[in-house]
Amino acid sequence: MLNSPQSVASQLQSFQPGIPYGMGRSYGDACLNPGSFLWSTKGLDHFIDFDESSGVLTCEAGVTLRDLQGLVVPRGWMLPVTPGTQYVTVGGAIANDVHGKNHHVAGSFGDHVIRVRLHRTDGEVIDCGPDLRRGWFRATLGGVGLTGVISQATIQLRPIMGPWLDTETLPYTGLQEFFQLADASERAWEYTVSWLDCTSRCGRGIFMRANHSKAAESSVSRKQAKRAVPFTPPISLINSLTLRPFNVWYYKSQAHKPRCATMHYEPFFYPLDDILEWNRMYGPRGFFQYQTVIPSDARQEAIQAMLDEISSSRDGSFLAVLKTFGERKSEGMLSFPRPGVTLALDFPNRGARTHQLFSRLDAIVREAGGRIYLAKDARMPKDLFISGYPNFVEFLPYRDPGITSGMSRRLMDE
Repeated sequence: MLNSPQSVASQLQSFQPGIPYGMGRSYGDACLNPGSFLWSTKGLDHFIDFDESSGVLTCEAGVTLRDLQGLVVPRGWMLPVTPGTQYVTVGGAIANDVHGKNHHVAGSFGDHVIRVRLHRTDGEVIDCGPDLRRGWFRATLGGVGLTGVISQATIQLRPIMGPWLDTETLPYTGLQEFFQLADASERAWEYTVSWLDCTSRCGRGIFMRANHSKAAESSVSRKQAKRAVPFTPPISLINSLTLRPFNVWYYKSQAHKPRCATMHYEPFFYPLDDILEWNRMYGPRGFFQYQTVIPSDARQEAIQAMLDEISSSRDGSFLAVLKTFGERKSEGMLSFPRPGVTLALDFPNRGARTHQLFSRLDAIVREAGGRIYLAKDARMPKDLFISGYPNFVEFLPYRDPGITSGMSRRLMDE
């Protein structure tokens, strides 16, 4: 375990090749290193400085987004960008350049990082940022931990009146209606996202949008009772018998909810954080997540083709998320967001059958000029990585030769 920034360099030089490991919330092998070492950053969990007048915060890389939000939200500040779980570290958020529900307004996490301190395995310490050693910053942002160990970071937060959001929920009956809602919402709504019924070929779903409330207090209480999946069932609970009935029920139940509501930010941003060990419902073989971004000029045709393949396979997901990215260009060389639409789905691991479906989805993504999210990948073919991340060659000189992972060996090594 890496316990302090002062000792990181000396500790790294005494280790065999490894990869930094935070909370382990990546779905694939970006933070795994079969047969070799993981360097836990959980000991790097201290706050260093917080200027309450400007919202500039410096902390160690092992601080979780949950602890960070717990400190700053009561003081009128919040992370400008946050992913679908707050149980990730600041270092992990930078290494994967995570995005949220407001890319069209705020870009990705890295757009709000002022400074990063990076420790190389040869002992060099590099401070970098958008205006300092920018090449190192661009390589580290979204670089899945391969440029060095991030020990601390400085982030610009955004001001808020309180922890509440004014939300609106709208059912839609097809992809065309989704894109109309998404495009029309970008000017007036900061956060937009939708749940998609992936068992429906028409692409119906529930569109949700929100803005920060101007009220510091609300009569609505934050319910914090957590549920849990108590054990791992012998087979996946997501199967051909349960998938379609659940999606039908969920669509109808959400479609009949009140259209407008006030909501605490946590259930809106992190709906799965209240369900402990939710991954157990996929059974002992686990699951894959498949997340792609499709360029704007091919978005409706490619997403429809993917839904057709998923429906034909009689497979699918309870947790299908569809949302648009804005026109903002990502700073990181290997960052995932780009203008277009992103679709994320969970699939139970059914072995060869699941991989065959992925191959058909890959073909659609390849044809559309899209890419797969590195933070959630465990099986992407190398040619799709190379075509989806054209800045890969620019990234290579910044790799730390003392750092390796399952993903780097699968996608980047000869």
